[in-house]
Amino acid sequence: QVQLVESGGGLAQPGGSLRLSCAASGFTFSSYPMNWVRQAPGKGLEWVSNIYSDGSDTYYADSVKGRFTISRDNAKNTVYLQMNSLKPEDTALYYCAKDRESDGGDGGLDVWGQGTQVTVSP
Repeated sequence: QVQLVESGGGLAQPGGSLRLSCAASGFTFSSYPMNWVRQAPGKGLEWVSNIYSDGSDTYYADSVKGRFTISRDNAKNTVYLQMNSLKPEDTALYYCAKDRESDGGDGGLDVWGQGTQVTVSP
């Protein structure tokens, strides 16, 4: 089965760091762009970051640019989100998600993980 499993969430202080991981299975991971998307309490989904299949291109929401770094290890079928300089407004459930199209086209996200909770509080 196609599956994404996030881990690494938890409690951090403002200014602190966390690294999220997403383990993929059931598809050719190295052929697909991957994404991180988050949902804060009472809010809608917010796209956070995208990385191309071979890691050659990355994109970030303005709200996290300069603080978060997306990366991937195709040999391990894993995508990461390094989160630095955390702010209370980063508190959210973080999902990893697979691009529908292997060429990086605008086809949406077709597989989602269960999410991992990140809470940033003093």
